[in-house]
Amino acid sequence: MKIKRGDLVIVTAGDDKSNTPRPVQQVLANGQKVVVEGVNLVYKHVKRGHPKSPQGGRLRMEKPIQSSNIKFFCGICEAGVKLGYRYNENGEKERFCRKCSTTVSVVSPAREKFAKS
Repeated sequence: MKIKRGDLVIVTAGDDKSNTPRPVQQVLANGQKVVVEGVNLVYKHVKRGHPKSPQGGRLRMEKPIQSSNIKFFCGICEAGVKLGYRYNENGEKERFCRKCSTTVSVVSPAREKFAKS
């Protein structure tokens, strides 16, 4: 999965569908599920003595959603886009926006084998 923790994403399907970019809090199940801030909110009822709520009650928490229901938000395109991998001139592997071809982040350090001469 090309989505990483901290990336801004747009929810494309489900009850929380919107064009507002939201950060990814956690990537689960080998990239198949993600927890996105403010999406898929549920109540968890807990008894007294729970570490997060000593007095008991209802905890509001985010549950994971399928990674197929989100798209990466490119700040330059101002839209949800697909990501790709490529090697730059130095031989570093990077993630890039497939729409505007800008680099998002570097994934691995430079390797001479993939450097363009």
